[in-house]
Amino acid sequence: MKKHTDLPRCSWASGSDIMLQYHDREWGVPVKDGRLLWETLMLEGFQAGLSWEIILKKREAFREAFEGFDPKKVAQFDEAKILSLMDNAGIVRSRAKIEATIQGAKIFNQMQETGQDFSAYCWSFTQGKVLRGSFVNARTDLSETISKALKKKGFKFVGPTIVYAWMQAIGITNDHSIKCYRPPNI
Repeated sequence: MKKHTDLPRCSWASGSDIMLQYHDREWGVPVKDGRLLWETLMLEGFQAGLSWEIILKKREAFREAFEGFDPKKVAQFDEAKILSLMDNAGIVRSRAKIEATIQGAKIFNQMQETGQDFSAYCWSFTQGKVLRGSFVNARTDLSETISKALKKKGFKFVGPTIVYAWMQAIGITNDHSIKCYRPPNI
């Protein structure tokens, strides 16, 4: 009988227990909750230039520091809060990424206030469908399109590579390997 850890997985998930757990429980599972979609997009922005494993290890500290990623609370962060976040060793202390998250919260709230649901917006690019990924690309035409649309709204740290990683993480794109025990069933 195979142990859970012996199951075939996407090759990137074999690096550590946290990556294995993330792969098995979250990666590629379609997310429809707008707040969670926004949180994941913000965390992908913090990941720029780093590994996703680092972000996963710091995720609970991020959630605490950013008030549970409550966009209404984050949008109210002021200079004093930014400075306290810059002193928080539990998170990635990049002023630009912190400010981008605050700006992202403001945009999220503006969208909600004008009746534009963030989840509906995110999934509109695929008409609500999960797409089969390519396994090899770090960006696609669709991630370019979504990146441009997010930038037009004012989001930062949403380049096409970050957006594609986000699309994989939140299940817009299913990039599980054919050999993975969680293969694409699209």
